[in-house]
Amino acid sequence: MEYKFTAYFENEVLRKRPYLKKEWCIHVVENPIRVEAQDDNRFRFWGKIPELGNKVIRVVTLKDKITIHNGFIDRGFKHET
Repeated sequence: MEYKFTAYFENEVLRKRPYLKKEWCIHVVENPIRVEAQDDNRFRFWGKIPELGNKVIRVVTLKDKITIHNGFIDRGFKHET
């Protein structure tokens, strides 16, 4: 799968969150612990990142699920059991 990144991700997200890595975002999209559709034709993916002490990051993609638009640590994530 060839992933793409929006200009917003490249210019804003990576600048504001220098700890975030593109490969982590791709890992979450490919190995999510939860996925939800948003009202605006985007998708949310959550996944744990071992390199961040197993913190959960949320990745938002466009409707194609391969164009990554946003990513951040989701400190409020509660995994449903």
